[in-house]
Amino acid sequence: MDTQKLPVRQSDTTDAVFSPMDKSHTLHFSDIGGLDDLKQLARIKIIEPFKRPELFKKFNKAAGGGLLLYGPPGCGKTMFARAIAGECKAAFFNVGIHDILDMYVGNSEKNIAALFTTARAAKPAVIFIDEIDALGRKRGLMRHSGLTSTINAFLAELDGAQSDNENLLVLGATNAPWDVDSAFRRPGRFDRCLFVPPPDQPARQVILQLLLQQLPTATLDITKLAESSADYSGADLKGLVDSVSEQVLQHIIESGEDALIEQQMLETHLALHKASTLEWLQTASQVVEFAGDTGYYQDLAQYLASRQKPKWRIGF
Repeated sequence: MDTQKLPVRQSDTTDAVFSPMDKSHTLHFSDIGGLDDLKQLARIKIIEPFKRPELFKKFNKAAGGGLLLYGPPGCGKTMFARAIAGECKAAFFNVGIHDILDMYVGNSEKNIAALFTTARAAKPAVIFIDEIDALGRKRGLMRHSGLTSTINAFLAELDGAQSDNENLLVLGATNAPWDVDSAFRRPGRFDRCLFVPPPDQPARQVILQLLLQQLPTATLDITKLAESSADYSGADLKGLVDSVSEQVLQHIIESGEDALIEQQMLETHLALHKASTLEWLQTASQVVEFAGDTGYYQDLAQYLASRQKPKWRIGF
């Protein structure tokens, strides 16, 4: 779409107002089960610079900057971002791409300026932008050339060319990091990245316990269910519980008899439904294979290698 064809708003102001999430909704790593390796990486790359600024300044390292969270859909990138802000004791701004982009010329840029101005006033602060690839998509994949000025305005704020961005962390989340333009991934921007994988077994066990604790259930083996749901995302696990709940409700309505959620129902569902992350992981494995030794997807490559089953050979 050509920029000349964009509608122009008569007013030179926008209605965008940004405010941090209420402190009562703050999360910490203790609220997230499992994912110990990811938590350790986040501590080293993000949290310690916020907690020990004097030490990191000796090595010319400052808290803040940009960081890209990527992984399959439904695996808790937003929740993990909230926990990072909680560990840093920082104000958390949860921003959707729809909060930034505006159909009228110039208003997207004003929204970006308002967001960063508000966040800088609340430092230490974390700005979390979901679906960052919608803003930072590779130029060859972009449909709207009119986004160029918006992208430039965002990158200027991220660089902090005219402002102090110390103690301001910008987290971007995407399901497709390979679609993010290289201009976003250069040093000083989103050059650091963290892979948020499907929940591991301890995390799946915690998620299942939370999803089932308020429901009428028979005696359940949560550990066995967690073992049987490898590669399931948090969204997949919620879908599992919702589907079986509907099955029990339908039985009660049709028969007039009371019923409970039983182990066999959950195991049958797991046997019949594949994890939604498998397609993403297959695409990711192809990207890693052809990405070369750039190091950008190192944690993803390690995760994929850990999933591969050993190839048994006969003989010596």
